[in-house]
Amino acid sequence: MGDVFLNGNFLPADQAKVSVFDRGFLLGDGIYEVLPVYAGHCFQLQGHLVRLQASLDGVRMENPLSNVEWQAMIEELIERNGDGDQSLYLQVTRGVAPRDHVFPQGVTPTVFAMSNPLPPIPEKYKKQGIAAITLPDIRWQNCNIKAITLLPNSLLKQQALDAGAQEALLIRDGYLTEGAASNAYVVVDGTIYTSPKDEKVLPGITRDVVISLAAKAGIRLLEEAVTVEQLKNADEVWMSSSTKEVLPVTTLDGESVGAGSPGPVWQKIDALYQLYKEDSAAWQ
Repeated sequence: MGDVFLNGNFLPADQAKVSVFDRGFLLGDGIYEVLPVYAGHCFQLQGHLVRLQASLDGVRMENPLSNVEWQAMIEELIERNGDGDQSLYLQVTRGVAPRDHVFPQGVTPTVFAMSNPLPPIPEKYKKQGIAAITLPDIRWQNCNIKAITLLPNSLLKQQALDAGAQEALLIRDGYLTEGAASNAYVVVDGTIYTSPKDEKVLPGITRDVVISLAAKAGIRLLEEAVTVEQLKNADEVWMSSSTKEVLPVTTLDGESVGAGSPGPVWQKIDALYQLYKEDSAAWQ
């Protein structure tokens, strides 16, 4: 285990301790971010910090660090953990206080960050695609907040695993929202559809990159939710996340999606995404 950051200090992971009275532990009262690091450089750092601030605003917490302080801490944490490809996890909880549903006053937030090796995406996922199942979206009403209360997501992800799939695509009121741990996309007649940014979906950083790349490539993309019927009859289905990039879903509920192999629109976007990762603009 490498070094972590906890409340202003860097220390070995096995020495990091948090009070049992921390509201993150007792009430799940906190937010988080996951940032991919390639060759020692944080990908889309500013986008993640903007989303971190939005989550803090959503749960009525003050940001404990400035963007400059976040960046300095992140860069040192990456260096302390050997540069290379990493998955960086940031968490802010409301802090230590007597257990009460009402927000405490004058409490110092708990700030924690750790880094783990970022495993490469299995090549078979890109060549063959992944499997997904559809499940009812049982999560709360504010999925745009990246909250640490992830039990519903974990239950959904476990159901997918139990079914031999890698992801669960979630259905609410007859429409696709997103995945249990990803944003989702559907391609019909060459047009990409992805759910609009609202309280039902997480404003994904990778999703923003996909939207930008599609626009630059002249590929039509609509931020519109699709019905279950449209999903089931789609030419292509994808998912995206910060650590999984953009992956094609080629099997859905045991049935082939489109031709049953990664489609041409995904192939174009994935190629553009890999080029973008090499572009200096991606690291701003």
